[in-house]
Amino acid sequence: MLSRLGWLFGLSKRSRQAKTLDARPYIARVKPVLMVDTVQEIAIYIHRFHNLDLFQQGWYQIKITMRWEDGDNVTRGIPSRVVQYEASESGSNGVWRIDDKDNSFLTQPFRIKYARQDIRLCMMISFTLPLQRYEGLATSAAILKFELMYAPSMDSSSTRHLEALPAAIHEFRIPPKALTGLHSYCPVHFDTLHAVLVDVSVHISVLKSAAYRRPASLSSDLSNSKNVNGGSVQSFKKALGLLASADKKMVSFVKALLGARDILLQEMQRLSEAVGQSIDLSDFVSNMNNVPLSNSAVAGSGQGKEQNSLEKLNITFDLASDDWLHELSKDHLSRLFHLLGTQLHYLWNTFLGFHRDNNTKILEYLRDIWTKDRRAEWSIWMVYSKVEMPHHFINSGMSDIINYSAHKKVSSVLKLTDPAQLAANRAELHRRSIAQMRGHHLDLRLVRNQWLMIDPKIEFLMSEANEDKTHGDFREMGQRLAQEVVSFLKRKKDRYARHGHLKSIKLSFVGHSIGNVIIRTAIADSLMEPYRKFLHTYLSLSGPHLGYLYSTNSLFNSGLWLLKKLKSTQVIHQLTLTDDPDLRHTFFYKLCKQKTLENFKNIILLSSPQDGYVPYHSARIESCQPASFDSTKRGIAFLEMLNNCMDQIRGPAPEAPHQQRVFMRCDVNFDTTVYGRNLNSFIGRAAHIEFLESDIFARFIMWSFQDLFR
Repeated sequence: MLSRLGWLFGLSKRSRQAKTLDARPYIARVKPVLMVDTVQEIAIYIHRFHNLDLFQQGWYQIKITMRWEDGDNVTRGIPSRVVQYEASESGSNGVWRIDDKDNSFLTQPFRIKYARQDIRLCMMISFTLPLQRYEGLATSAAILKFELMYAPSMDSSSTRHLEALPAAIHEFRIPPKALTGLHSYCPVHFDTLHAVLVDVSVHISVLKSAAYRRPASLSSDLSNSKNVNGGSVQSFKKALGLLASADKKMVSFVKALLGARDILLQEMQRLSEAVGQSIDLSDFVSNMNNVPLSNSAVAGSGQGKEQNSLEKLNITFDLASDDWLHELSKDHLSRLFHLLGTQLHYLWNTFLGFHRDNNTKILEYLRDIWTKDRRAEWSIWMVYSKVEMPHHFINSGMSDIINYSAHKKVSSVLKLTDPAQLAANRAELHRRSIAQMRGHHLDLRLVRNQWLMIDPKIEFLMSEANEDKTHGDFREMGQRLAQEVVSFLKRKKDRYARHGHLKSIKLSFVGHSIGNVIIRTAIADSLMEPYRKFLHTYLSLSGPHLGYLYSTNSLFNSGLWLLKKLKSTQVIHQLTLTDDPDLRHTFFYKLCKQKTLENFKNIILLSSPQDGYVPYHSARIESCQPASFDSTKRGIAFLEMLNNCMDQIRGPAPEAPHQQRVFMRCDVNFDTTVYGRNLNSFIGRAAHIEFLESDIFARFIMWSFQDLFR
């Protein structure tokens, strides 16, 4: 980085001895030349480009620009240095470049051929943003812009003529407070159509820039206005005003550098402790020792002996008030500015070197902090309610009614609040409370992408075994899935075993709608028996675990009835428990008796009262009022199904009898105002599909329960 270290220029011998009363030459000498300034330096480390789900093969680049939020596009950050701290991957070609037209930086082109491909870029680009108009510290946010540039595949020898076009954009807004000093993990995701993960960390500090030429001192003989003609008096006063303004700006600059230095020292100490590597500051302590230790040492005329401020690196100054800075002499204030500037340059370069040597550990540490922050951010949207798990057989509600007089007990039962309505009301109240806060191939790819961001090392299977084959028997679908899973596990185990990296296996499943029934059927298959001990987390997105025996959506029920009459689809008969005259011989009744859930350590059931496609109670594996009041064989069979499922969930966690299984029922209440009045929202399909198509929902769920997916 090119920088001009400005040092004080003393007055010439002639200037110090001059005593002439001629006003005009004097006025020419007192005009201040203010060239002092501070700059923002933003260092951007681009560690890795990971392709999650780009739809097109070809050559890609990342373009980076910076600008002030409150300025025009002309006021851009200037690339000041580029460092390649590790060798680039073989998948890249060509060289990085800087475009002077828009002050942008472009990485070298790299070729994407397949999903889950990693490109290690391992480079740092630093931008500087001038701070002249802010007098030391920025009052505007900075916009850090990443563009994903794409060009079709071509011969690698032609990459120097690559004409890439922007495909997606991801911007970060860095608020003014963060510009005083920031060290943060900032992953770049782009959008759902260009799902990638770019591991980026951003580091910011305020530094000194330019030079300051001190104006000539005023002669005491000229303080008497009678020695100066009338026209020169006005110029003299103007010069004094400029001097006062210059001093005020200098105070602001010194205050900005003091704050930046303290923050940088604290962050360097924090990062060195986090990665277990000390930072050598011996030269800093021995040579940069001219900043006063306390306010009292710098007050007054500045003739007192200066103390060593770096004997203790945790010394901070009272930056809430700058009165003590105004008490400094001009000489002392100027020297303080330059000394602080030199210190900051030394510390900043030391930190950048330390980062390059420990980039992997620092990235992991900063990523962990970012992960915890995201979890805290999402937590405000969660409403928790603890419900005791019944340890007894769930009975029909009819037996309770018989023990009381009809007019008393029946009326109270009928007044019971509908669980779906209760959940919707609770969610609406919570949404309103948050609104008052301030500041702040059926495809599961969105869930997969977020999962990979939580744990980039996982191996993921997007099941295709039952694509376009979901109209037959659930048993056949379950067997196809079991075969696909076992084949996948064998391939992965063999590969990891050859390299000696296989330590343990955690097998988790995520399903949507009837996909959950297929998953449970697959687990019950004999092919999966050797792998059941590895089952870890089960996430159900609106799955009909108890079938459609008590569905309250009349329109949907009519559709199911029509499908059974017209197509006689086996899966529809199984879902509605009409595949056998005896309910206890139906597919769903037998599935609930099989041990499909007891091997999971974590079970999360997501449901939505707005989802009209899957009965609310069925998605939650709980009873419902119609079943409670049904004393027929149908009601009894339903309660037996329910209890068979709950017996598995109530039991101890596998492989750890003393460990309680994590079991959660979660109500998802979507903002239905965005749907409008259409058929999908009317029949309840909109909410059912929203589980799949809402990117923000996928982020919310996966980051809220991230510990269960590691």
